[in-house]
Amino acid sequence: MNSHHDNIRAVVWRNDKLYLLDQRLLPHQQKFLAFETAAAVADAIRNMVVRGAPAIGVTAAYGVVLAARAAYVSAPADWRRNVEKDLVLLAAARPTAVNLCWALERMQRVMGDVQGDPESILLQEAVHIHEEDIQANHRMGELGAALIERPCAVLTHCNTGSLATGGYGTALGVIRSGYANGRIHQVFADETRPWLQGARLTAWELVQDHIPVTLLADGAAAWLMSQGKIDWVIVGADRIAANGDAANKIGTYSAAVAARHHGVRFMVVAPTSTIDLSTHDGKAIPIEQRPESEVLSLAGQPIAAEGAAAWNPSFDVTPAGLIDAIVTEKGVVLKPDTAGVAALFDAG
Repeated sequence: MNSHHDNIRAVVWRNDKLYLLDQRLLPHQQKFLAFETAAAVADAIRNMVVRGAPAIGVTAAYGVVLAARAAYVSAPADWRRNVEKDLVLLAAARPTAVNLCWALERMQRVMGDVQGDPESILLQEAVHIHEEDIQANHRMGELGAALIERPCAVLTHCNTGSLATGGYGTALGVIRSGYANGRIHQVFADETRPWLQGARLTAWELVQDHIPVTLLADGAAAWLMSQGKIDWVIVGADRIAANGDAANKIGTYSAAVAARHHGVRFMVVAPTSTIDLSTHDGKAIPIEQRPESEVLSLAGQPIAAEGAAAWNPSFDVTPAGLIDAIVTEKGVVLKPDTAGVAALFDAG
């Protein structure tokens, strides 16, 4: 597995504890926080210590390990029943990211077969989820980069790298792979208001890995496209509906509309665990509403007129008709629709 441009891990299990790189402090401070309870892990997910759908799923899996440990120590005979409240806490932490529920359901299936102390078996499964995510990201990196026909510059939105996943990244994995093989020579990154994941996280990751990155305000993306500066927009997803509609960080839909108008191709990169076949289309995807304060302030300082209200959806939905390719670890769907998405799962 190519380790070039792959130096960051934000989710770490060590010495019987879960450690998360506190992404709220980046890029100015790199600090890992230790977690020993599932409730604390749920708070970390909700409060954006860790973010990005795949990373949330991996983190939640380790949270189940902590929950089961505590439940077994306090009441060995009733640990399964006692762990339920922690599973509910974890599931409610970020409702749009389907990877969260996917990971919890996978851990629950393993819980059903455990005899005796559950910790070691559940930890083994959580580690498998983590390792599989990294392997899937490398595979998606190869498949996505192969779609780029000539050396070019690309635009990305939000953060989809090692910080948002188990490692390497989804859309940023494609960018890492494309840069390594000469297909991508420049990355433009939207700053991504209101949490500035592009400015604080994506730019930081690319600088760490010595990949050229230029930051721009979200509202500048359409004008950049009009200049003929980029060939592809490459983004991740927090949930993909059965028909190929994709929910991602707010601002992604705007980028997709602008890309279609300017003849720029649009790629969504996500593992199949992000695809929710039970959700028919994007209208049924729950969109998390975040606090008004995130828009009305910046770094804790008010930036808006006192008395102004704010509308702060964390995600928007890009219709499948605006997506040229969905890249998963199981393959690529061009011009996605219900049949194309379903074929990914039919292939096994």
